[in-house]
Amino acid sequence: MSLDTQANYIRTIFDRIAPVYDSLNDWLSLGQHRIWKHMAVKWSDAKPGDTCLDLCCGSGDLAQILARRVGLSGQVKGVDFSPAQLANASTRVASCYPPLPIDWVEADALNLPFPDNYFDAATMGYGLRNVTDIPRALQELHRVLKPNAKAAILDFHRPNNSTLRSFQQWYLDNLVVPAAQQFGLTEEYAYISPSLDKFPTGSEQLQLARLAGFAAATHYPIAGGMMGVLVITK
Repeated sequence: MSLDTQANYIRTIFDRIAPVYDSLNDWLSLGQHRIWKHMAVKWSDAKPGDTCLDLCCGSGDLAQILARRVGLSGQVKGVDFSPAQLANASTRVASCYPPLPIDWVEADALNLPFPDNYFDAATMGYGLRNVTDIPRALQELHRVLKPNAKAAILDFHRPNNSTLRSFQQWYLDNLVVPAAQQFGLTEEYAYISPSLDKFPTGSEQLQLARLAGFAAATHYPIAGGMMGVLVITK
């Protein structure tokens, strides 16, 4: 499968799962993803008045947390390549008062439509695992961040512990995929397991971040290594 074909396949998946994305994330994370997202925003060091990026924003959870952190004097760009996800994100914040300072942008993580050294902080939730070129995505993130700015990247991982790894696979096979099946989305969520198999480990992510030009990188395992946050500094 070519990279363009793979990208189109992933975009189609996320367009299809957009209406039930939040419900299925609750299943997938045992309801803990909201806590982990707050942790990621904290580790991004976003401050009031900052201009921030939420890359692969999905339904906009991290973008909303960032927006409340930067306040009305700040700005958040929520970026995703799935128009259905962006429509869902926009609908979710439409009734917020005061309005949240978020612009929703349809764009590719591998070719961001922003100038160099633009953002004060960035987050990325469950997106790095799904890009077709992880090194290039990290290079683009490095390019658009200001010097000394941080990014916090949250994603699912394969745990090193064999018992936890077996539990994770059992959970995916017996709870997550059947839950997705109720929405007619079995194929869309069945891709999670192979995507985890291919995703770089925490130590591999540190190496990729340094190769992308980041001056500092730390990886924090969460939930016994089934989840992790990569914190990188330009």
